[in-house]
Amino acid sequence: MDNLKKRNLTFFTIGLIFMLSGIEYAVILPTIWRYLQILDAPPYFLGLGLSAFSLSGLLTGPLFGYWSDQSKATKGIILFSNVFEIVGNFMYFIGYSKWLLLGSRLVAGIGAGAGSSIFGFLTRTTRPDERAGIFAAIMACRQAGLLVGPAFNLFLRLCDFRLGPFVVNKYTSPGIFMCLLWMLLQFVVLALYWDVPPLSSAEGGTAMVEMKQDEGVGVEEEAPLMSPDQDLTAHTYSTVNTDLLENSSEMHPVSRTSNPFKNFSASREFLREEVVVLLTAQFITLFNQTALETMVTPMTQRYFSFGELGNSLMYSLCGVEVILGFFFVRWLSRTVSDRAILAIGLVICSAACIWCIAFLCEPRGGYEWKLSAFIIGVFLQLLGLPFVAVSQVSLFSKVTAEKTQGFSQGVRRSVGGVATILGPLWAGGLTNNLYIMLGMMLALLIMISVMTALSYERLTEPRRVECAHSSDSGG
Repeated sequence: MDNLKKRNLTFFTIGLIFMLSGIEYAVILPTIWRYLQILDAPPYFLGLGLSAFSLSGLLTGPLFGYWSDQSKATKGIILFSNVFEIVGNFMYFIGYSKWLLLGSRLVAGIGAGAGSSIFGFLTRTTRPDERAGIFAAIMACRQAGLLVGPAFNLFLRLCDFRLGPFVVNKYTSPGIFMCLLWMLLQFVVLALYWDVPPLSSAEGGTAMVEMKQDEGVGVEEEAPLMSPDQDLTAHTYSTVNTDLLENSSEMHPVSRTSNPFKNFSASREFLREEVVVLLTAQFITLFNQTALETMVTPMTQRYFSFGELGNSLMYSLCGVEVILGFFFVRWLSRTVSDRAILAIGLVICSAACIWCIAFLCEPRGGYEWKLSAFIIGVFLQLLGLPFVAVSQVSLFSKVTAEKTQGFSQGVRRSVGGVATILGPLWAGGLTNNLYIMLGMMLALLIMISVMTALSYERLTEPRRVECAHSSDSGG
């Protein structure tokens, strides 16, 4: 099997991983509140249960990323992290107490932390010009999981039997169902996932490599990618391989003896202007998205009397729009730069927020007009999401060091995890004060738009790292 086929099978497996994460969210979310009520949990346990998953994920993401950067391998990390998903969902299935249910989401969230390793792997095995398209496809897989998840609930809600000492009903069945799916995925990972070498060591191409400054010698000019049998040490913020490119014809990862964190400085890496802008974009995007998700259900109940069927239909249509949006961005990224896509997305999101403030805070008119205004607002919010989400992830992978990409992606996902915790908390207390809630969201969008405009020239892949000493150019 050649490297290209192994690479494609690996990407397919990654798509399945993200799809399962979407399915898990979609099958557990509709029933967790009633499940907690049966276990005599107070109302605040719903927020704790939903936040617990994000909390453990944001704490473990950088650790998994650090592990993958050190080992240059992700297959073992994925197999290990999936064990937490399996155990966590089985704990959810048992559900003897509200504390066990809360613990189940904490344990399952640890498994989600491996996403940082996966994004680091994708960065090392994709060319910069194709990366945004691949990220878009992977993100669309999660949305596809969110879309098909409710279909599984149609038969899970019919479960009513015993499995040994355990009761299987519509509240516990999502846990055992996801436990079985994650177990099946383990076999798929074993069979189809390969730690393929980075493109810069596995293939020729048009990628450019910048040479690390030799002792007493100035920085070299950009050179075409070296042939596989040449020994090269690259030290750069661009996302081509930075390890020794030797024995690349073999299917094991590149040299694992070098320490990618030898000259690593968190302040130099994450406090640069362009990185701060992208991390801020990550936070604001997810903060606003989760705040809107929290607001939507109470609003549809208050103004349109939507029940479970109406909300399910609405979320399904939203899922279709987001998936189509991701694939549109995938197509657009072939001809439009990441920073331009980011700017377009911020304009759309800002327009959507202005529309919601103008027409949804105090809706007037008849039922049809209110519903039309609501549909337009939601449509615009979802339209901008793929533009911002894909572009900021792709740009972040290009402006941070490739050799510590797993750890960097872990930091990025942790910032997003904080946003997914704070967003619902912010919106949950302001469902009756939409001017304040939406006003803050618009202020955040204006802030990141100004930051993007001021830093626009820096939001691109660096072509060279100027340095006076080799230690200054470290990751």
